[in-house]
Formats: sequence, structure tokens, C-alpha cells
Amino acid sequence: MISHETVSLRSRVDIVCRIIRCTRGRFWGAASTSSLCCTASSLCCTTSTSSLSNLSIFSWSGIYVGVNGGGAFGQSNWTDPVFGNTGNFDVSGGLFGGTVGANYQTGPWVFGVEGDWDWTSLNGTTFNGSCAFVGCTTQSNWLATVRGRAGWAWNRVLFYGTAGAAFANVQAAAGAFPFMSSTEPGWTAGVGLEYAFAPNWTAKAEYLFVDLANASCGFANCGGTNTTVSLNENILRAGINFKFGGGWW
Repeated sequence: MISHETVSLRSRVDIVCRIIRCTRGRFWGAASTSSLCCTASSLCCTTSTSSLSNLSIFSWSGIYVGVNGGGAFGQSNWTDPVFGNTGNFDVSGGLFGGTVGANYQTGPWVFGVEGDWDWTSLNGTTFNGSCAFVGCTTQSNWLATVRGRAGWAWNRVLFYGTAGAAFANVQAAAGAFPFMSSTEPGWTAGVGLEYAFAPNWTAKAEYLFVDLANASCGFANCGGTNTTVSLNENILRAGINFKFGGGWW
């Protein structure tokens, strides 16, 4: 496709050539004039083609897979009807895992669905309240999310928001008691930025907040009567995705 700027440039070259022909008897021969005009015309075509190739548009539509990794920090709280409340205490750790998803682009808008599963090393211990002499620990070793995504694309750059369901295992133990483990559902929401650095490859950075349902921990693990354990996470991670199918239009 030839742009309006290309046509305009060619018109200017034609005018210059006509002027050169009118004065060729004074300065150049006919052969030199023809050669100069052809060279200018070729330069016009080369310049316009190069400019258009640099303006390739990325299509975000398609199925993709990838890997992600980063860190998480959050808070946990133990509440027992007899021994009371520990108050919020910090948990933190790393995470690494895989991603699969699909996007559909209409104009600048991009809509999609994404799922991921991450191994995590999240843990934290408190010595507050009834945990003063033994220590009470909350930890989690995996996290999975299934989310919708909606965003606005500027060619290779995509800004998006995301929200959906989250699932994680919550483990808890007091002192030397063995850890209890249960899978708890929850919700998650966040924002992200993604950039297409090659025809089929994108890199992203995102933030997610995850809030899980309370887990229940009995005497054999937490030493209380019926202790509830809460856990939320703030996730900061980066990832690289491979999109199947061509990326450039």
C-alpha cells in the first residue's frame, strides 16, 4: 500500500525532474538527467517501503501459553473462640508457574480469559497472644487463578485490568504440631502491562490482590478449639508468553 505522503513525495520528484530537463542543456546531458530522476524515484520508493515496514500492527487475538514468576506478601490472622485473636501478621515468599489464555481484539479493545498455576513459598509466624510461647505459622505452597481480562491496546502495548476466582492451599500449625492443609477458594483482581517484543512473543508485569476464604484448624494442628485462619496475598510478578499464530498484520 502506498501512502499519501509517498504520492506527494513522488510528485515533488517529478517537478524537480521537469526543472532539470528544462535546464539540462546548460548543466547536464539528457542521459544524466534521466539517471538522476530515476535515482530520486527509487529513493522515494525505498524510503516509503521502509517506513511502512516499521509501522507493522500487532494482533493480540489468539491462544497463548507462558511462564511467570515473582513475589508475594500479605497477612494472616488466627481467631479462636477460647484463646482469642492473634491480630494480623505478615506472610511473604516467592512464586513461579505457568500460564495459559486466549485473547480477542476488536479495534483497540482486547478481551480475554487467563488461567495460571504457581508454586509458592509463602509463610509467616506470629508470637502474639496465645502464640507467645509456641509460635503460630501460616503458609501456602500453591496458588491458582482463573480470570477475565479487558484492556486497551496501542499496537504492541496493552494495558489491562483483570478479575476472577482464586484457589490456594492454606496450611497452619502451632509450635511443634503437624500442619493442617486445606484448599480454599477466593477472589482476585489486579492490573497489568504487556508488551509484544516479537511477532509471537510478549512480556508482562502485573499486580494481583488475592483474598481467600478462612480455613479451619482444630486442636491436633493449632492447639485451639476451632481456630479460623485467614490469608490474603499481594502478588507482583512478571511473565513471558508465546502466542500461537502470526502476530503482525
